[in-house]
Amino acid sequence: MRLPRQTRGRRRGARRGGGFRWQLMLVFAIGAAIYYFANQETVPYTGRKQLRTMEPAQEMQLGLQSYQQILADNRGRVQTSGPIVDKVREIGANIARAAQDSDPGFEWAFNVIESDQVNAFALPGGYTAVYTGIIPVAENEDGLAAIMGHEIGHALAHHGAERMAQQNLQRIVGAGVSMGAGGMDAGAQRTVMGVFGGLSQYGFALPFSRSHESEADKIGLILMSRACYDPREAPRLWERMKAASGGGAPPEFSSTHPSPETRIAQFGEWMPGAIEIYNQYCPDKIR
Repeated sequence: MRLPRQTRGRRRGARRGGGFRWQLMLVFAIGAAIYYFANQETVPYTGRKQLRTMEPAQEMQLGLQSYQQILADNRGRVQTSGPIVDKVREIGANIARAAQDSDPGFEWAFNVIESDQVNAFALPGGYTAVYTGIIPVAENEDGLAAIMGHEIGHALAHHGAERMAQQNLQRIVGAGVSMGAGGMDAGAQRTVMGVFGGLSQYGFALPFSRSHESEADKIGLILMSRACYDPREAPRLWERMKAASGGGAPPEFSSTHPSPETRIAQFGEWMPGAIEIYNQYCPDKIR
């Protein structure tokens, strides 16, 4: 039976528009590759190549703005004196000296915020804060040095700027996937974008975040060893962190952070090198 001309045209159109347009995806993939390889920098201490487009001066300006806002939001809870403040600033100054060879011009600042949060942070520029809720978990100055070294490691490794550049890369690839699926029916498009979203989240973003945490652990271990704090306290700290969390953490594959067990095992792998650094920089405290 011969179909009416209009029906035949619709079917031919459906066939033409029904598949994924790989040529468009290839164009965006090439653009993403150029963006990636044209913006490579080296992470201090680990030597890893990273994608980074933001200049350090701009990164530090953003860090200062965020820090000022956080301190303003916690007005009345920022401690200005006392033994905890003195210890945080002493450890911070020692770690800053240990990081001189990788310091891009940080304007170091160390503050203590009264809060139950078991947390600390360091922003680009060296703008650092420790919440009092983490002090009992730190337990001693070596534990506190491990915490602060980790946070400062994030800042020195430019992890914030790298995350922004990686998000731009994901957007480029995502635009390619979206345009490639543009000729498919609505249901197929939703399926393609859903698969891309899942792969992007669990295959890229979360492992990427966990690798940042591990890298900051390693840099922090190096810095605390250089600053003459006992590196063997770092895995002990994570034993205490594990106990403090109460076992309520999500599975590692769905988390932004490695599990405490993974972190403790990694510290064990790095410890011989950390002890060597400690003995080199602190001959009067050889372990």
